[in-house]
Amino acid sequence: MNAPWWTDAVTYQIYVRSFADSDGDGVGDLNGIRSRLPYLRELGVDAVWLTPCYPSPQHDHGYDVADYTGIEPAYGTLDDFDRLVAEAHDLGLRVLLDIVPNHCSVEHPWFRAALDAGPGSPERERFHFRPGNGDGPPNNWRSMFGGPAWRRTSDGEWFLHLFTPEQPDWNWAHPDVAAMFENVLRFWLDRGVDGFRIDAAQGLHKNPELPDVDDPFEEERIADAVNVHAWNRPEVHEVYRSWRRIADSYTARDGRDRPLIGEITGIGKQHLHEYVQPDQLHQGFFWDLLDSPFDADAYAGTVRRGVEQAARTQSPVTWVLGNHDRVRVATRYGGGAPGEGPGDIVAGTARARAAALLLLALPGPVYIYQGEELALPEVVDLPLDRITDPIYRRTEGRRLGRDGCRIPLPWSGTSAPYGFSTTTDTWLPQPPHFAGYTAEAAQSDPASTWHLYQLALRIRRDLLAEPGPLRLLPTPPGVLAFRRGDGFTFALNTGDTPVDAPHPGTPLLASGPVPEGKLPADTAAWWTD
Repeated sequence: MNAPWWTDAVTYQIYVRSFADSDGDGVGDLNGIRSRLPYLRELGVDAVWLTPCYPSPQHDHGYDVADYTGIEPAYGTLDDFDRLVAEAHDLGLRVLLDIVPNHCSVEHPWFRAALDAGPGSPERERFHFRPGNGDGPPNNWRSMFGGPAWRRTSDGEWFLHLFTPEQPDWNWAHPDVAAMFENVLRFWLDRGVDGFRIDAAQGLHKNPELPDVDDPFEEERIADAVNVHAWNRPEVHEVYRSWRRIADSYTARDGRDRPLIGEITGIGKQHLHEYVQPDQLHQGFFWDLLDSPFDADAYAGTVRRGVEQAARTQSPVTWVLGNHDRVRVATRYGGGAPGEGPGDIVAGTARARAAALLLLALPGPVYIYQGEELALPEVVDLPLDRITDPIYRRTEGRRLGRDGCRIPLPWSGTSAPYGFSTTTDTWLPQPPHFAGYTAEAAQSDPASTWHLYQLALRIRRDLLAEPGPLRLLPTPPGVLAFRRGDGFTFALNTGDTPVDAPHPGTPLLASGPVPEGKLPADTAAWWTD
């Protein structure tokens, strides 16, 4: 029997606002995505993941959901969504939808009803409303986006928001919340969605006592989910058992798997195996590769832990190098960061290309963030008056936020809007150096990162479809090498000088020039026997 499609699929993450704009308002939309589906088919990915496209006041760019069964008007209509799914399926692409179950928007009808109903009302029981502690909030929790995790209402009660004040947390102990989300899943599955990426999947349930934490500023300080009373609660697993039963019921109808993929961060990362289970989530992002420096020893440890994770869960590891919340790979590996400068972009690009071959050589599903196939760098000098990320505002400028990896994609041409839109007034400004990173230029250059990805994806599909055992090889310092199955060898040199190649002959694929018998610094290569 063939393995389910998601066990080795390559999924392309689309940040909807920044992918392609069809109507000239400077904001990406569903018809823009639909027009670029042939590009993704040509690249060779298997599926797309759409970030939230529901109606939203956009305080956190769609992760504040006002209606879970609609489409944000700036992005299109439900008919546009249906056409997008149908055309993706016609091209052999599956469509995964982002779902946000931990919190909603202050504009959600249930939250507005809760505000109107007042203290003690049944409407407020669907959220976490509490009286204050004297003149202060009910407890000392902080938001990972900065500031207190509580907002006071005009009637004196407070409501909980682990992200922004515009994103009130649902009370998952209330049966209405669980029932509503089960209906939401069915609504989108009935429209042909092929699975869900679950935002903040380690959240949802809270300690009902809402006690203080020992170090209230830790979560804000490290920007991650570490509050043991708010994250990774044992009750959350029953939610995912229920969701899995729903997903499996659709599979039983037509034999097509609808995977559930969890974004599990903070303290939840150490418990990933408790979420990825035959009766819960199909997948959970394995962050170790994304968090790793460009270092052979660190990568070797990541690979070992990944193999152990797969054995522990009996589900393949879900690998990722970048996403919409992290500094882009080419900048990260070059030592750059927002507000600090671009770093060494030449070295960063070489390392990003090498890391891409590592990512695609590993067994299991892979997620690629839009623009990685172009080696797109972070925009590190975004004008402060154009920053839209709520993290910047909530931390009073101490953290510049994530906008630098969310700039609208450059498709063609030599000046803004680079084929993204018909207006230069895009929702985030595109810098002049994007002229050197357009998809059009990349596709016309056989040595481009785009062609490296395309060829790697083709080889991966042809030669690496069968997982096979992965065996790390002994190497000199600064080198990672492994074998997969009986005939595939991977090697990566993260050191400063060339080393002897671990395999004779010319590589099948390499991230840069490879002299006979050598593997240069910042270079990865694939060989077959």
